[in-house]
Formats: sequence, structure tokens, C-alpha cells
Amino acid sequence: MSIVIEYMSPRTLFAGEEREMKKTINGARFDTKKATGIGRFNNGRDRNDFQFWEAALYVAPRSNRYFLAGTGGPMTRYGAKDISSGLRGSFGERIDPLSKESAFEWAKEYLSPEEIKKYFADMMKNG
Repeated sequence: MSIVIEYMSPRTLFAGEEREMKKTINGARFDTKKATGIGRFNNGRDRNDFQFWEAALYVAPRSNRYFLAGTGGPMTRYGAKDISSGLRGSFGERIDPLSKESAFEWAKEYLSPEEIKKYFADMMKNG
């Protein structure tokens, strides 16, 4: 018995191949085309690796809502579920709303000091 796993190629969220992601969550609209990109990170794995993931941090200009738009392989938080088995079985994507504090914590872990200072200067400790 052979198992065939089909998956879509991961998509770049921030570069020239940018793909729009949008979703309404609890009545709030999140749209990567209308939001301001703060920065992005990928884990450095090959894009065909099941553990590859990439996420971009955004802020919506009018509402000031922060969110992550991510894509990744079946062995990541972004993996899509196989409907028949309920298991992650393909590359997927999703949007995760974040509080400003959570966005700041994510930025500290994954973004450059310049990106952090530009968008979170008011949250940085002096000295």
C-alpha cells in the first residue's frame, strides 16, 4: 500500500509573489493587501520540507489590529487538515489575530531591531 500526500506549494507572503490573504474573525476583517507589513520570518527550511513555515506580521492601518498571516507544511501550525482522517496532510495557510503585546513578543523573537523599533518604539524599555 502506498500513501500519496498531495500539497500545494507554500506561498511567499511578502515578496514579489505576494498572495492576498483575507479573513473575517469575530467580526473583524484581516486583509494582507490593505494592512501594513511589519516584517516576516521563515524558518530557513526548504519550501518543500513538511516543517517549512513562514509568517508575516501585519497591522491594519485604520483599526490598529495586529495579525500574523502564515503558511507552512503539514508538520507546522499552518498545516491543512486532511478532511478524511482529521490529520494534517498538506501545506496550508491561516491568519491569527494578535494583541499589540503578543505582536511585540513575536516581533522580538523573529524580526530585526529596526523593524521592532519602527512599529513598537512605545513598548521598548529605555536604557
